[in-house]
Amino acid sequence: MTALTHNAKPWISSLHTYQPGRPIEDVARELGIEDVASIIKLASNENPLGPSPRALEAIRHHAASIHRYPDGGNHDLREALAAKHGIRSDELFLGHGSNEIIALLGHVYLDETTSIVMSQYAFIVYPLVAALYRAQVITVPACDYGHDLEAMLAAIEPSTRLVFVTNPNNPTGTAVSAEALASFLDRLPDSVIAVLDEAYIDYLPSENRLAVEHLIRDKRSVFVLRTFSKGYGLAGLRIGYAMAPAEGIDLLNRVRQPFNVNSLAQAAALAAISDEAHLTRTREVNRQERDRIASACEALGFACVPSAANFILVETGQGRLWFEELQKRKVIVRPVSGYGLPDHIRITIGTPEENDRLLAAMRAVHDQVQVAR
Repeated sequence: MTALTHNAKPWISSLHTYQPGRPIEDVARELGIEDVASIIKLASNENPLGPSPRALEAIRHHAASIHRYPDGGNHDLREALAAKHGIRSDELFLGHGSNEIIALLGHVYLDETTSIVMSQYAFIVYPLVAALYRAQVITVPACDYGHDLEAMLAAIEPSTRLVFVTNPNNPTGTAVSAEALASFLDRLPDSVIAVLDEAYIDYLPSENRLAVEHLIRDKRSVFVLRTFSKGYGLAGLRIGYAMAPAEGIDLLNRVRQPFNVNSLAQAAALAAISDEAHLTRTREVNRQERDRIASACEALGFACVPSAANFILVETGQGRLWFEELQKRKVIVRPVSGYGLPDHIRITIGTPEENDRLLAAMRAVHDQVQVAR
């Protein structure tokens, strides 16, 4: 044993590495596929329409100045987001994706004497971050694959510091109603902070969303997390943000790294939020194609969890088998056994053309499985 491992904290080796959806290039290398463009990836809930043209133009415009450090305070983007959400700029925090913000929340609030509460089948990064800070994870059984808010309230212990509500939820696609969420927050103990992870909120109709700006103005103990990776199509730039009362934002700023959001990400995000037409088109294509894929999967005899996001959780009965067989047909989906769902696959909603290929591949695998039986 070298000093590299001997000097490490002994519990670090027990941590699990986050496994993302497989990159197209990895699959091409593994299967010996030279035409990389022939592979479609429906595994990581990316926007199949790509980013707004305005975002791309902003990237081109700012590319020549990347020898300069970015604005460490993210001034222009924070001001624009504050105006968009009706809050103050000091009630906003920009991060290297919302994942960084989750890790920073752990840095601020968690240690071996504390706990978090989360739902079964919720985002796998929450327990990974809790483990990093040696906090206990209290996992509440799901109700119809979604959050059981009453049970989550009952599960809170004196040690609990953070309660995570993912809305819409990843990887199941379920959503909590605005009324239920408001009631949950009203009854949350004063000693507990709610973390509302709204990475997929752009796909939830506005009438079903809780007006989070009121929570911030009322100085509630809440962090609301958003990202530009999904609806805005900027996953490769890694940029997300948190909204919270100023005292919470101040704590995040004290533990973040300098220049944690790069200049191209800031410029692209600023341009993207001005292109409402692109976001509207993204939502509409997603809604139509999500309904089409769900209907086709159900016609094959598979149950689908009703989704409010840009993906569908499909019960195929043999999740790993279906992942591997679809991959052989140049379609990458996501196995979700790591979430305790070995019978399911998660399918990102693609373009109509990508979805045509997906459904053709699924029918082929279905026929193959039926013959094998």
